[in-house]
Amino acid sequence: MHIHILGICGTFMGGIALLARAAGHRVTGCDANVYPPMSTQLEEQGIALTEGYDAGQIALKPDLFVVGNAISRGNPLLEEILDRNLPYVSGPQWLAENILQGRWVLAVAGTHGKTTTTAMLTWILEEAGLNPSFLVGGVPQDFGVSARLTDSPFFVIEADEYDTAFCDKRSKFVHYRPRTAILNNLEFDHADIFADLAAIETQFHHLVRILPRNGLIIANGAEASLDRVLQRGCWTPVERFNIAEGWQAGEADAAGAFAIHYKGAPIGTTALPDLPGAHNRANAVAALLAARHAGVPVEIGLKALTTFQGIKRRLEVRGTVRGITVYDDFAHHPTAIAATIEGLRSRVGPARILAVLEPRSNTMKLGTMKSALAGSLGDAQAVYCYAANLGWNAAEALAPLGSRAQVFDDLDTLVKAVAAEARHGDHILIMSNGGFGGVHSKLLAALG
Repeated sequence: MHIHILGICGTFMGGIALLARAAGHRVTGCDANVYPPMSTQLEEQGIALTEGYDAGQIALKPDLFVVGNAISRGNPLLEEILDRNLPYVSGPQWLAENILQGRWVLAVAGTHGKTTTTAMLTWILEEAGLNPSFLVGGVPQDFGVSARLTDSPFFVIEADEYDTAFCDKRSKFVHYRPRTAILNNLEFDHADIFADLAAIETQFHHLVRILPRNGLIIANGAEASLDRVLQRGCWTPVERFNIAEGWQAGEADAAGAFAIHYKGAPIGTTALPDLPGAHNRANAVAALLAARHAGVPVEIGLKALTTFQGIKRRLEVRGTVRGITVYDDFAHHPTAIAATIEGLRSRVGPARILAVLEPRSNTMKLGTMKSALAGSLGDAQAVYCYAANLGWNAAEALAPLGSRAQVFDDLDTLVKAVAAEARHGDHILIMSNGGFGGVHSKLLAALG
């Protein structure tokens, strides 16, 4: 079958492309404003990309169009598909019907940490010899691709709460029918499609409602929002982490080693030398418990975590010039920004952190989180915000930081300002959920 994917360079749809090709289908796709790592990954896999959504792509005559959730009514190719009554389906529905059916699905849901936790869980199963299939919303360094299809019964998937497609406004994860589900955390996000936190909690409860009795929910016990979700009805056993009454990670030492406890009793130790921060230690505990449900002993999981290399764009070092280290990170929600800075701080100690931020997500563009932005950046010695095309006043939002914060509408001017300020021993943390105009390479060049 020939399938043509609309929005193929999104992290999820790019993974669908890899899985479809591995399943024996001919795969093509289109997107706009493509950027690495997904565009690079698709090119390396030999999947043909078309720039833009011209209606003329109908001439490719695929057997099926798979439509990503970034595609809205008014898109010229989508409108042509609808006018001609051509066959189409959403990405999550295609995945559920063609790949996930009959497999033991391990799904990782939550506002933050989904990608890292999904990759951790996949790596633990891999090291245990279970050869899992997976779809991760990023590129795990251990595998080099965001998705893989094997003959294993286990499939690990990042379970996103964002809506499915223009034609299906349920959260993606309701399609996956997992047996094992991690509920990592839950707070307000995606202000473009959810009115409030209660609306997101309802979607999470839809996920809980489809879990089987012989499944397992691994829930962050420190999250009141997840407690509310489970109190609405739960038919599946629940294992709680991140609390003293359940499973919990201890503090990390200088090498990144830490202990795991269950109800206060030590279970074992592991290490995440390349993933600092309490949030990553909590992610690791959740991954261990999910793998344990699939039959992997905790001691094997602990050993596997010590070799986990992390994810591209999660505190990924992009280069070091004149003793100045430049990092790339996907953080875009204030909670994630604060956690990322905290994690880097635990690694670099008193060294200066220069935070370079692009508020690019739909939620940030709407200004929903602007009041929390300054607080999330408080531990950075300097903040550089790229505010082109924002509908709110970034300088006003960052005013509590005083002279530490600067706002720019021109990317080249921002790069020059950062390069002029940076000195030996500094750590430049770039945060955006997009390509950020290639700022990473521009900054490394300017520093050199």
